[in-house]
Amino acid sequence: MADFNEKIRGLGERVEKMKDNIQTEEATKTSIIMPFFQMLGYDVFNPSEFTPEYIADVGIKKGEKVDYAIMHEGEPLILIEAKALTEVLTKHDSQLFRYFGTTKAKFGILTNGVTYKFFTDLEEQNKMDPTPFFTFDLLDIRDSTLAELSKFKKENFDVDKIFNTASELKYNGKIKELLSELWDNPSEDFTHFVLNNVYEGRKTKNVVSQFEPIIKKAFKQFINEMVNDKLNAALKTTSGEVDQGKEDPQEAEEDEEKSKPEIITTEEEIQGFAIARLILSEVVDEERVHYRDNKSYFNILIDDNIRKWVCRLGLNSENNKYIQLNNEERTSFPINRVSEITKHRDEIRSVAESFK
Repeated sequence: MADFNEKIRGLGERVEKMKDNIQTEEATKTSIIMPFFQMLGYDVFNPSEFTPEYIADVGIKKGEKVDYAIMHEGEPLILIEAKALTEVLTKHDSQLFRYFGTTKAKFGILTNGVTYKFFTDLEEQNKMDPTPFFTFDLLDIRDSTLAELSKFKKENFDVDKIFNTASELKYNGKIKELLSELWDNPSEDFTHFVLNNVYEGRKTKNVVSQFEPIIKKAFKQFINEMVNDKLNAALKTTSGEVDQGKEDPQEAEEDEEKSKPEIITTEEEIQGFAIARLILSEVVDEERVHYRDNKSYFNILIDDNIRKWVCRLGLNSENNKYIQLNNEERTSFPINRVSEITKHRDEIRSVAESFK
């Protein structure tokens, strides 16, 4: 579990760093969405398990396609509708809603790479609920959401168990939203509820109005005191202190980046890295896979070691794109688009085997 949590948190950190360079749906898919589902244990390169462009006919419309379908025994189990990272998801809910009703899928996921909205049919069988029962945010990862996400790992996946807890999750989320709203703006009903328990006089409009700011202040003080008590208890049990004399590795990395000559890493290169990383993670730990961008080509490395480069991508020319492998012949293959890197999956894996 710890390893899974670390991988997901690592993906969240990478997305935070590269999100400004991801502008298209295709880049979102290859750079974030495919790695996300690979971390959940699905073979994203096996179309019988993770099917891209799954056909879901809608009424008289034939050939309607869902971006991905996670398959089980030849039938879709989870439908995934992907959008660009820059898009807001709410306006797309109806599209996944249409797809859901035409297949045997039990769950639908709507995502822009950062936010993952999980839907099912709690209210009416075979009809997707209008609101998600669970939402996962890569830029706001919490222990509680990681625990729920882990239930969707291939090795843990149990349709009945997830469906049985979906209702609890859905209302748990709604209660949190309500409490958040009450935190900022206590409603009149909530104010009356409090007054009925603490104030014996008549609850006139004037009294309610006077108590609203008092309740708001007391509510916030109560929460803050609870948090402080927890923090103080944690501090008392912590004996080690941070060595202020040590250099922050992140700051050192940032300083190193600033000292490098200006090289612009393109969206296509980020896509290329994401695809190569997915392929290489089948051979080595994905945390060992790095890149170095040069002016003339884009290097994919193991252990961030230039002597362990696996392949070089030439993506800066519109008509002369290529991938070069670090094998004995230094073989180069022309490619027309970034996605064609997957055609050389076996050769890439073979090179990486020598650096294990």
